[in-house]
Amino acid sequence: MRWGNKPIYICCGYTDMRKSINGLMTLVQESFSLDPFSDALYVFCNKNRNRIKILEWDGDGFWLYFKRLERGRFLWPTEGDTPTMMFDSDELSCLIGGARLEKKIKRKEVLERQII
Repeated sequence: MRWGNKPIYICCGYTDMRKSINGLMTLVQESFSLDPFSDALYVFCNKNRNRIKILEWDGDGFWLYFKRLERGRFLWPTEGDTPTMMFDSDELSCLIGGARLEKKIKRKEVLERQII
């Protein structure tokens, strides 16, 4: 996906994935003190790190993107001193695509072990 040059805010730690647009908007406003109506992306991950949601305002409505991994996990930042991190679009692509890379590496290692 191409996100353009929008700022991207990553919610560190995990988020309850039962939250939909309104719940995530509230989290953005109250916990992060950010404006969900700004031209930005807000990215959330569940506790098992196998699901993410991305909230985006496009000027007249919200988009909610959802991805569930069938295998593997996202490499997700833990909650530290700050509840959010800023990423650019390349970093977000790496974060989302990193799980595929991890799966391929593990799969190759398993195949190599079977051959030996």
